[in-house]
Amino acid sequence: MAAPTITNIPSRKAYDVVIVGGAMYGSSIAWFLSANPDFDGSILVVERDPTYEFTSTSHTNSCIRQQFSNEINVRISQFGAEFIKNFQSYMGDDPRVPEITLQSFGYMYLADNEAFAGTLREAQKVQQTLGAGTRFMTADEIKQDYPFYQLDDIVGANHNLIDEGYFDGNTIFDWWRRSAREKGAEYITNEVVAMTMNRGGSAVETVTLKSGEVIAAGTVVNASGPRAVLTSRMLGIDLPIEPRKRYTFIFDAEQPLEQDLPLTIDPSGVHMRTEGKYYLAGCPPDEDPAVAYDDFIQDHSLWQEKVWPIIATRVPQFEAVKLINSWAGHYAFNTLDQNAIIGAHTKVKNFIFANGFSGHGFQQSPAMGRGISEWITYGEYRNLDFSPFGYERIETETPFLEKAVI
Repeated sequence: MAAPTITNIPSRKAYDVVIVGGAMYGSSIAWFLSANPDFDGSILVVERDPTYEFTSTSHTNSCIRQQFSNEINVRISQFGAEFIKNFQSYMGDDPRVPEITLQSFGYMYLADNEAFAGTLREAQKVQQTLGAGTRFMTADEIKQDYPFYQLDDIVGANHNLIDEGYFDGNTIFDWWRRSAREKGAEYITNEVVAMTMNRGGSAVETVTLKSGEVIAAGTVVNASGPRAVLTSRMLGIDLPIEPRKRYTFIFDAEQPLEQDLPLTIDPSGVHMRTEGKYYLAGCPPDEDPAVAYDDFIQDHSLWQEKVWPIIATRVPQFEAVKLINSWAGHYAFNTLDQNAIIGAHTKVKNFIFANGFSGHGFQQSPAMGRGISEWITYGEYRNLDFSPFGYERIETETPFLEKAVI
């Protein structure tokens, strides 16, 4: 079955669900809704950039980990790993759908002081009770398994080789979008520029497109990535979400390692891992302000002055490397607590948030898409309880803290 052609103009004047943003979050929700036999409504996905060139989806490093300090974040990633490993089955055993490999090289959280080592031990206990394979390692144990590290300043680390690593997230996104369209979800290349509420201010009634059409909406989902606050402000709702730059570098090593490099989080904040025959490194800038939505200019000094010296110190074999590629992308950064905002607004009950994932979006998108589709279909979460991520904490400025943030 071929998906319908994507146009600029919607085919209808009213939809049961309008999703603002058609990248990873929006397409996950559209797919889970369209695949749910209990949902028989109409879906419109409005995406402003059909190339997705400047979305967070296009700049992702597609990593997944269970190493979080909060139980719900661990469970979200556990479902994500299950979904990735059984992708063909979840997609109805469609013979066109490829198998997705989860490269379980694991995360290696390095601690250079006893206080952080204690935090890692506490998190490991939480993860262990939930069935994760995380173990705390001393410096000697790390050296025995990974002799290429320089560990003079390291007192310990957490590491997990089970269902933790990286995967081909863009293929999942492509198939979510394609399958959702084949199942009836309508995608258009357009932009939502305004919304209206009912007289009591308890529900969104219409969305207005840049092309002029006014569309009636039963439910509106904000899946606008770093632009989430621009969407919510159409209803007078503010969000603590802003675009923050994150940098990725792909490099070759003159002396490649003899084994895979786990996704290593150095105490400096620089991370690195194996990337096929090359290696990947990334980091936030030293100063981390909000940036313009169209600012993807790279700071080339970061590689020379920060990233390369750190990776060469941590892995001496990386002293002689060649930079192959680099890019800057945006986190949809939640300044309150770096956790997602998920679920309905407290007053505008049919306005749903899927925002502020702060770099965790790809790994959390399967569970998030399933959860929001449950909320829209049944009025409740049925598998995982996303209430800790609700908008109430934004109103009261009560952070839902996660200690394991990269």
